[in-house]
Amino acid sequence: MRLWVALYAMIWLVFVEMWLAFTPLAPPVPLYLHIALGVLIVALAYSNFSTLRGSTVLGRIKRTARATFALCLLMSVLGVALYFHVGATWQIVGGITIEGGLRFLHFVNAVAILSQVSATAVVYDVWEEKEFLKDTAPGEIPPPPRPTKGSG
Repeated sequence: MRLWVALYAMIWLVFVEMWLAFTPLAPPVPLYLHIALGVLIVALAYSNFSTLRGSTVLGRIKRTARATFALCLLMSVLGVALYFHVGATWQIVGGITIEGGLRFLHFVNAVAILSQVSATAVVYDVWEEKEFLKDTAPGEIPPPPRPTKGSG
């Protein structure tokens, strides 16, 4: 799979994962789908990061992909804690439990992952097509570049 396809696919997988988490389906189907998609997202984040690390792409893209993979690992840890209901009865402030705090962090982390992978995909796409080499006139919206031999 081409790297740009894998990056954009990860955006959609994270989006579907978030949608699934908020879909009122009968358990345990959404839970097991959520876990399976989560594992797939971590694997894809690692694959994307590894591929980018081995390329000549800009350092900022590599760092963003590394941060995305790290967020995915953190998300896994939070997910495991939520699966086992860690802190379900431990209240911290105002009736909020540790588990509620973990659930909030899990959601915020998902939004961060979606943002990071979106940024990585777009910047990588611009870098791969070398679109940054040609400025455009104010008000001009040029058509997308034509695919070259060997590109997507």
